[in-house]
Amino acid sequence: MKNYRFLILLTFIIVSFYLSGCSQSNASNDYIEKESFQMGTVISQRIYGSNAEDCANKVIQRLNNLEENMSVNIKTSTVSRINSHSGQSQAFRINNDIYNILTAADKFSKLSNGAFDITIGPLVKEWGVFTDHPHVPSPSRISELLKLVNYKSIDFGQDQMTFRLPMKGQMIDFGAIAKGYAADEAVKICRREGIKSAYINLGGNVYVVGNKPDNTPWRIGIQNPRAVDGKYIGILSVSDKTIVTSGDYERFFMKDGIRYHHIIDPRTGCPSNSDLISSTIVTDSSINADALSTATFVMGLRKSEELLKKLDGVDAIFVTKDKKVYLTENLKKDFDFQDESGEFTYVEKG
Repeated sequence: MKNYRFLILLTFIIVSFYLSGCSQSNASNDYIEKESFQMGTVISQRIYGSNAEDCANKVIQRLNNLEENMSVNIKTSTVSRINSHSGQSQAFRINNDIYNILTAADKFSKLSNGAFDITIGPLVKEWGVFTDHPHVPSPSRISELLKLVNYKSIDFGQDQMTFRLPMKGQMIDFGAIAKGYAADEAVKICRREGIKSAYINLGGNVYVVGNKPDNTPWRIGIQNPRAVDGKYIGILSVSDKTIVTSGDYERFFMKDGIRYHHIIDPRTGCPSNSDLISSTIVTDSSINADALSTATFVMGLRKSEELLKKLDGVDAIFVTKDKKVYLTENLKKDFDFQDESGEFTYVEKG
């Protein structure tokens, strides 16, 4: 099952890469394509410029540094050490990267009324969707672990750059925000290196720099949440934007005919059961898009639409369980609805 889910993800990356790429005939001759496996996913880069390869290598080095600090799968990472010392009185000194993520996480936890919560770690570990042995926990076990999930309980000393988990057994998990932060860092490198055109994909977290070399927008395929072969429901034309999707198809397991996906609702302790199967956020900050794609997926269509009205420069594509596709107003001119399956309905609001 794990390999099957990875194949779905890889297929999506390839399709998205294909749609966004340029043909050799109209592209700059100076470009590099690189793939690496970091932060638990495939990282794809297509960077244009005479220094493209040097830039791509700097991105890989930066992502390695972030992974070493933030991965719960690396015992020596700062996040792992914070988790292993939960319930103790001593606070950890944190670096700028973790400080920035904690600050953003706090913001979106408050905005979403807890639909986004980095203290979800104990439940993520218990369900084990990211492992080879996922299982459905008992209701009593879920209730027990829910006592540890509360973003308001953490001790975040913003002035002193310190952090502490006050309850023994608490765990932070940056899985719904770290790739977004990493994408922003990758784009900072590109811009610092003078790159004018680039496509960066961190396992579905896409960020495009500028236009394509032929000065046309990048074309990004929005995946059909129910297709297993990378087919899409539409194409989005964008420049200098990040596109981040959360969906129930990304990682899941089946038990007794029921799909259990990886996006846990911090309020119930179970995989989110809102009316959404896919939430795509389009904006210019990937850390914001990453957190919001998860939060809106958990919140559901109506509450998410209300939330986005309060935020400037943030747009979305929502796909509901009844296979309807909703777009925020600003995206309509840039979205080409192309449902190859014929199963989805594009809902255009007046």
